[in-house]
Amino acid sequence: MNTGSTHDIVVEVLQRASSQNPEVLKPAEAKLREWETQPGFYTVLFNVLSNHTLDVNVRWIAVLYIKNGIERYWRKNAPNAILEPEKQNIKHGLILSFNEPVSQIAVQRAVLISKIARIDCPKEWPELFPTLLQVVENPDSLVQHRGFLTLHHVVKAIASKRLTGDRRFFQEFSSNIYSFVLNLWNNFTQQFMNDVMKGAESQVVLTNLEKALLTLRILRKLTVFGFYKPNQNQDCMRFLKVIFDRAKMALQCRKHLRDKELVEQCEKFITHLTKVLISVLDVHPFSFIDFIQPSLEFTTYFLFTPDGINFLFERFIIQCFNLIKNILLCVEYKPPKILEMCKQEETLKAHEIKINFFQVNTLTEICRKLVSHYFILTQEELEMWDADPETFANDESGDSWKYSLRPCMETVFVTIFHEFRDTLAPVLLEMIHETNCIVSPEDTQGILRKDAVYNAVNLAAYDLYDEVDFDSWFANTLTQELKVKHNNYRVIRRRVCALIGRWTGIKLSSELRPALYECVINLLGPDEDMAVRLTASATLRHAVDDFEFSSDQFRDYLDPAFNLLFNLLKEANECETKMHVLNVMTLMVERVGQTIKPHTDALIHYLPLLWTESEDHNMLRCAIVSTLVQLVKALGSVSSELNPFLLPIIQLGTDTNQSAIVYLLEDCLELWLTVLENSTTMSNELLQLFNNMPALLEYSTENLRLCLLIVLVHTLLAPDLVMRTHGVQVITVCDNLMADMKNEGIVMLIRMLEIFIRSSPILGCETVFPILPRIFQKIYEGEDYPLLMSMYLSILARVLLSSHDVFTRVLRTLAQVHNETDENVLGKILNVWLSKMPMVSQLEQRKLLGLALTNLLTTQSRPVFQRFATVMVNILECLNDMEDSLLLSDGRSPNDYDDVVPYETDHDQRKKQLILSDPVHTIVLKDYLQSQMYELRNQIGLPQYEQLLQTIDPDTISQLKGYITL
Repeated sequence: MNTGSTHDIVVEVLQRASSQNPEVLKPAEAKLREWETQPGFYTVLFNVLSNHTLDVNVRWIAVLYIKNGIERYWRKNAPNAILEPEKQNIKHGLILSFNEPVSQIAVQRAVLISKIARIDCPKEWPELFPTLLQVVENPDSLVQHRGFLTLHHVVKAIASKRLTGDRRFFQEFSSNIYSFVLNLWNNFTQQFMNDVMKGAESQVVLTNLEKALLTLRILRKLTVFGFYKPNQNQDCMRFLKVIFDRAKMALQCRKHLRDKELVEQCEKFITHLTKVLISVLDVHPFSFIDFIQPSLEFTTYFLFTPDGINFLFERFIIQCFNLIKNILLCVEYKPPKILEMCKQEETLKAHEIKINFFQVNTLTEICRKLVSHYFILTQEELEMWDADPETFANDESGDSWKYSLRPCMETVFVTIFHEFRDTLAPVLLEMIHETNCIVSPEDTQGILRKDAVYNAVNLAAYDLYDEVDFDSWFANTLTQELKVKHNNYRVIRRRVCALIGRWTGIKLSSELRPALYECVINLLGPDEDMAVRLTASATLRHAVDDFEFSSDQFRDYLDPAFNLLFNLLKEANECETKMHVLNVMTLMVERVGQTIKPHTDALIHYLPLLWTESEDHNMLRCAIVSTLVQLVKALGSVSSELNPFLLPIIQLGTDTNQSAIVYLLEDCLELWLTVLENSTTMSNELLQLFNNMPALLEYSTENLRLCLLIVLVHTLLAPDLVMRTHGVQVITVCDNLMADMKNEGIVMLIRMLEIFIRSSPILGCETVFPILPRIFQKIYEGEDYPLLMSMYLSILARVLLSSHDVFTRVLRTLAQVHNETDENVLGKILNVWLSKMPMVSQLEQRKLLGLALTNLLTTQSRPVFQRFATVMVNILECLNDMEDSLLLSDGRSPNDYDDVVPYETDHDQRKKQLILSDPVHTIVLKDYLQSQMYELRNQIGLPQYEQLLQTIDPDTISQLKGYITL
């Protein structure tokens, strides 16, 4: 691409690429994609970026395309890599000027330089760092700022490299510039603080504050990643020591600021100071030991003292709580219970500092302050609750609160309480006692205090197990508080409900379960506050999911609970709420089983509507599919009436050409399997659905087990039909996959093949023929894994018993592969078979192999006659092991059906029928052996027959005569 003649053309295309009109935008993007591999294209883009007279949008698109090009084509070994002369020109131009006037483009330009630096530094771009260090001393304020911005992004990029050579370079670089950057940071920080105290103009303060923040960010990366042990570097320690004073001064400066942007930047500066401490603690815990005490003093002053609280803002509070939490949770600061066993002096020192700081008075004050100040619901939260209770309930329990204040301080409370349980349990018990009375509905502050205490008890439940008589508290106080229906009391009702849900799985006697169910049902009613109802549904989930749950005890409450949940599901507006309620209902269906049948009609009629409405909400659709799985299991074969609704859902979620498969696949496979297990006959729709399976088997190994299980269950529903329509295709796919399968997958595959053969012996053998040479080859080679070998031998035995023709064709195929005769291949397979058979432990497999060996006796095979004695010994061992113990009597198999519940699905019935027709359970081995011996004698004549018997040792002959007549 000629950079001169194409400049205007590229600018025009970039202008179109910044258009909001898709008809203009898409052709422009296509043209840019066409150009991105042409030599000179990025030089033209860089010229556009450097021309400050051009439209900002055009330059913005240009810098983004350069950045993307660097990621794809900058490395020398990349396809269509940018040529070296063009790369040199771009690098030279990037560090020639640092006067970009547009902040957003300046940031992208800095990122662009950092991406090149991560690849080329230091060898391919040695002049970068010297240039940047000169620029940051430039007297021009804008140039200096852009230099710091670029240095920040470059340091960030280089610090992220993890190879030994790269880390060594970064450590050398850090040592060389650390003092220089530290002095700059000190100067800018002092200047911005002086400017604030003097009442300087906002722009002056902002300029120095931004530079102080940029140099601080650089220092954090240098400190954390630039030194093996920061505590061995004097400048690092000097920097860390001064952080606390700088933070205090910055907090005081923030009080004097009125400009919104200045306040925001100052808060970022303060937050980043604490971020430095947290980063050093996380990466270099032993280097941080000297800062444990000042960090705890600093955070507790601002978080828990009247004077300190006046300086707080939310992000700073979160950082302070995180600092305390990380100190308490730091593994390196936790010695073994027997301190004398600790070999790390630093660990003991850190532990001693923690213990000395957290004295009883300090812990008591922290605990009380957390509960009585931080746990109190704020006015903003109460207003949010009033305005939208559903959103309030979801936000408090969901991921959107992950980085907010409440979960952060609750985590700190749990951490401190668990660490100092013996000290804090009496404090919290005292707070319970102080609030252990019915608060007046008009006493808003009293309600909020009680709510906070109950929240603390909820969080510390496991640590209070031996301290709280929850049964008594529940029966005498909590149930009474739930009866107060005043609107203000919704706060208490919701918290009590959450408290009960938490303690249900910890310490609630089974006798009180009915009272619990009554409480929850009362709170699920339509007249109750939506946030309370959602909490009640969560409590019900805890109760139903508990291992002590009794479906009999719940029977009387099933109908009202299920109906109220269904009403809540319909009333909910948010996708997240519907998912939550649906999950509770799904769990309930799973736990009560077929008892749910009379109560499901309304839900069944509603789910198709919900499915249609949730087209853009994949996670809600996953929840719907999970519900359908449990409904089908509960309804049994009755659920076939739902197939017009169910099968299109399964089709959508298992079609590899549909984007929905990413979200729905696992749940839809589970639904597919459940539908098949509860189907009485094969329908055209089910058969057509199976067209998705071959592609699914190759789609993902994560769901291979489930796919093979579906093939197995599907086949058993209509064996001949499935094998004729899809059998060979599925087996061919499995044959291609088998070479890369792990043992677990091969085991599943072999079980599926066995079902093919057992359900329709002759057709089954023909269907699985494509994969049989691979299995026989495994036996031929002597598979080492005993479980797999026994399964391979089982397949061989079933093929032999079902179709001599297929067995012979497989031997012939293997003989051609090894350029041997059929007899030689059979001989080697027999050697492995006879040597491995004693290691087969399952009686069914041993008898199957015994039957197959007996079958071989009359095949007139030389390899069999050559090993006749060994064959007879193995058959005798089978007879000795089982003595017809596997024969079915009154329709039962001792190994498969002793002590089992009645069949729950149609698939279970089909499995029973399959067992009833299995040779292992229908043929008497000794009778079959007797018959085969008679046939053998008739085939070869008495003289040769007696010669064969003479090859057997007398003891074996004697034992055989106990079973048959020789």
